[in-house]
Amino acid sequence: MKSQNEYMDLIDIDPVFFYYGIGLLLFVSAMIGLYVLARRLRRPEMLGMSRADIAKKWIEIRKTSEMSIMGAKMGVLEADNLLDATFKSLLMPGETMGERLKAACYRYPGLERVWWAHKLRNQIAHDASSNISQPQAKMALHDFERALKILNVM
Repeated sequence: MKSQNEYMDLIDIDPVFFYYGIGLLLFVSAMIGLYVLARRLRRPEMLGMSRADIAKKWIEIRKTSEMSIMGAKMGVLEADNLLDATFKSLLMPGETMGERLKAACYRYPGLERVWWAHKLRNQIAHDASSNISQPQAKMALHDFERALKILNVM
């Protein structure tokens, strides 16, 4: 049986560098593991909805929105409803979606951009003759998706 030094001679690496390399590899692996663990622990607890439900609903919203301009309008309405349901399951305070969004913006500052999408949703819901373009709908859906990612539920 060969000794440890004989193996080092075969690969012609200084043992100090070899052990530093192994140590560095273990350190980087541990840091990545801690990052993944911390990210999972930071996920908020949800009541009544699962992340899988949200992801499944989001796929349906995307498919609906790509059909036509009416599909795009429906997609914006449904995305707003999905975000509101998410706020409710996260126990965000407020009586209306607007109040819950306002409260959520204090806790998650990146959500301010979704106000535009919510206002577009209100325009669609309260004015049946409102004309929105496909790019507007896409931008609103992008903002809703970004909000769900900021909330760490998708």
